[in-house]
Amino acid sequence: MHERAGKPAQDTDLIDVDKVVGAYYDLVPDVADPAQQVVFGTSGHRGSSLDTAFNEAHIAAITQAIVEYRASQGTDGPLFIGRDTHALSLPAWQTALEVLAAAGVTVMVDARDSFTPTPAVSQSILIHNGATTGEGVRTAGPGLADGIVVTPSHNPPRDGGFKYNPPHGGPAGSEATGWIADRANEILRSGGLASVRRVSLADALAADTTHQHDFLTTYVDDLPNVVDVEAIRSAGVRIGADPLGGASVEYWGAIAERYDLDLTVVNPQVDPRWAFMTLDWDGKIRMDCSSPYAMASLVERMTGRADGLAPFDVATGNDADSDRHGIVTPDAGLMNPNHFLAVAIEYLYGGARPGWPDGAAIGKTLVSSALIDRVAASLDRRLVEVPVGFKWFVPGLLTGEVGFGGEESAGASFLRRDGRVWSTDKDGLLLALLASEIIATTGRSPSEHHADLVARHGESWYARVDAPASREQKAKLAALSPDQVTSTTLAGQDITATLTEAPGNGAKIGGLKVTTEDAWFAARPSGTEDVYKIYAESFVSADHLAEVQAAAKELVDGALGDD
Repeated sequence: MHERAGKPAQDTDLIDVDKVVGAYYDLVPDVADPAQQVVFGTSGHRGSSLDTAFNEAHIAAITQAIVEYRASQGTDGPLFIGRDTHALSLPAWQTALEVLAAAGVTVMVDARDSFTPTPAVSQSILIHNGATTGEGVRTAGPGLADGIVVTPSHNPPRDGGFKYNPPHGGPAGSEATGWIADRANEILRSGGLASVRRVSLADALAADTTHQHDFLTTYVDDLPNVVDVEAIRSAGVRIGADPLGGASVEYWGAIAERYDLDLTVVNPQVDPRWAFMTLDWDGKIRMDCSSPYAMASLVERMTGRADGLAPFDVATGNDADSDRHGIVTPDAGLMNPNHFLAVAIEYLYGGARPGWPDGAAIGKTLVSSALIDRVAASLDRRLVEVPVGFKWFVPGLLTGEVGFGGEESAGASFLRRDGRVWSTDKDGLLLALLASEIIATTGRSPSEHHADLVARHGESWYARVDAPASREQKAKLAALSPDQVTSTTLAGQDITATLTEAPGNGAKIGGLKVTTEDAWFAARPSGTEDVYKIYAESFVSADHLAEVQAAAKELVDGALGDD
């Protein structure tokens, strides 16, 4: 824990924007260095221009690879492109547009020449592809749209990010991202920028293939079809929305005005240095709306008044591309993401969405709280447990077989009120509005509802820690088989399951999950650092959670050996 975690950023913590942007254009990647290659993680390619990991050559090569990939798939409709507020997002957006225009791709850019949340891009793709028609979303055939979002999500200000959403509207699967990354690195090896055809930015903006699209109006006008904004307005729920300097900043103001909500944008600032932020746990500026350290200012505003009166009934935060949510209540402060996911599921499946398919399942990632399992069982609903990554929820959300999909990292989405798909990417604005709907229709805060769940299903203690691991060890962890775990007990309880595949879809976890009657842990390698992550939960006590974590590390270290 950094000594200034949760404290306001100082001048020495801030990036030099000119230096970061200058490096984007000036530094040329050495593709022989793995750290400078194109690598797609669970949410696209990320890196910093200062490390020669996110530079003009990378983006030109990735965009050219996307042009070729979409052509190979027969995707010939418009490409919707959005960007967030990071310093590198605008330069990368411009590079991408220059390549797309040169290739003759029809591109839909924001009509306001402004920031676009990830869920708004997903929603526009899906609407174009038939989400609001009786026939449902098409994912094959002529005229299909896809998209690009230029964002590193909640990463620090020095970073950039670039992700591709195919015609299903959600994050691209590994088959697509693997092909795109391989082709992009091949382009970099064969000449980089010089081998990619481009036009000038002015010509790209003026091209017949470049069109303006009103992402904001499309998204905001459609909200009553997925959340009960009239109930929120009628109940007079007081909302404090903090965009954390991200892409939702203009959207929250438009939502308040469009639906006459008692909603205050508590911090409308956009600053690529994020000078107004408090530092995260490790001393970095990070727009992680699930972190009590990054959200310290909003939590203080809700809970720190001398008279004990909170200024809002609920306060919310979003990360830079608005695909994550943070929920702050007067009685509990910042809710643990797992707690709010469980409350949202109980509310939505408990009668709030009668228009949903009767068999719509509940989706969770395997590192999300087992409280969700207990809630699903009490609702007599099928639970679909998948590996880490929102892409695993896409097929179910498209068809309505999954009504809600959520991740422990505060990302989720759910169906429209009539059971059709809303978005196939995470939607932080939607989940924040759902918190207000819960207050409006039940008269109680989400944290009060969580207390009810605890009374019925038990209290749990949940945490994630990191442990050192070499690249060889990480590869070994990703390839573990259940029979390599020889222990029969975990922290004093019999092991009930040892998993290397997700029970919901049989997909490889890329790690290991071990469960007992009252606890579990999951270990998986980091895609960006020489560590592996241990997620653990106990329904016994905080001390028992510590035992589970220690036993997990010992068990995994034993399976990895001495490499």
